[in-house]
Amino acid sequence: MKQIYSDVIQFRGTHEEFGYMQGEQLKDSFILANRKKQWKVRRPRFHIDVQETKQIFQMHAPQIWSELIGLKEALQWSMEEVLQEFSGYRLEYVRSGCSIFTDQNYMVRNYDYHPKTYEGRFMLFQPTDDGYATIGPSQRITGRMDGMNEKGLVIGYNFMHRKKPGDGFICNMIARMLLENCATVDEAISFLQEIPHRHSFSYVLLDQQGETYVVEATPRQVVVRQSNMCTNHFELLTEENRFHLDDSKRRMDVIKQQQLNVTDVEKAYHMMNDAEGGVFSKEYKNWAGTIHTAVYFPKKLEVWFALGEQKKPALLSFEDWLKGKDTQIRRIRGVVDTDLPFVHMEENVR
Repeated sequence: MKQIYSDVIQFRGTHEEFGYMQGEQLKDSFILANRKKQWKVRRPRFHIDVQETKQIFQMHAPQIWSELIGLKEALQWSMEEVLQEFSGYRLEYVRSGCSIFTDQNYMVRNYDYHPKTYEGRFMLFQPTDDGYATIGPSQRITGRMDGMNEKGLVIGYNFMHRKKPGDGFICNMIARMLLENCATVDEAISFLQEIPHRHSFSYVLLDQQGETYVVEATPRQVVVRQSNMCTNHFELLTEENRFHLDDSKRRMDVIKQQQLNVTDVEKAYHMMNDAEGGVFSKEYKNWAGTIHTAVYFPKKLEVWFALGEQKKPALLSFEDWLKGKDTQIRRIRGVVDTDLPFVHMEENVR
């Protein structure tokens, strides 16, 4: 068993100022020291062209390019180094799990991945230059694992496969761009149909109108369906599925069997967060252990967030925060059933 934490980071200002602040925080962090060692072991199998990457950011989310500039200035890195670490463009993504269940009033999500990838940073950001304010945990600093924006648009994504990658953005940067640029599910669907995709994922969307859409996206095709649950296999693009889908289909069956008894959000949360429920996963060594469970409420702009199993979630009022009232929660703590190292807490995580 391991005690872990996620820092709650709040910022209001321009994207460049936001990037600079994060760079200052990261200078002496375990995260960057560990990432530097990981790159020595796992050499990038791609070349990042600075001008090409800048052009595609300018097309889809120019404000986030400004955040990358702020990171560059604070860290005193080259732009190539910044893009390799933080851009989410043409990077690789290792397999993961994840399960999502929605109601017209909430989305509850289990984030399943390997501890050495988890950054322990829960972000609230209100830009003063461009883009909607957002709340949610970071991945690769600039990206988001899941989240919600000030308009009540919620997103979570589930890994499908890495076969035949394309020249595009990975899931966490797509989630960040979408939240900053889209107000509704319809706008989000259009965005996902336009953005170039690096790998294959399902993106689950919910807004204040209460309807859930699952967007199945690959570098080759993007299709849309309505559903209130999603694990790690495509329902429409079945030819794109991996061969080993037993656990994904098992978790889907568990959710289907239990949903008739899920009469309120508390029951939905326990269905996902209680280890005996069959959805929460302890497969940390297989890159598919549940690290956090998040619940997003688009209509009342509220978030529940918990680390580990059978944990009472922290409650964050995004609505109050948008009005200028900072949350008093500075660090969210939890316990996970693993001895594997977390990248933000320990040295020599490779």
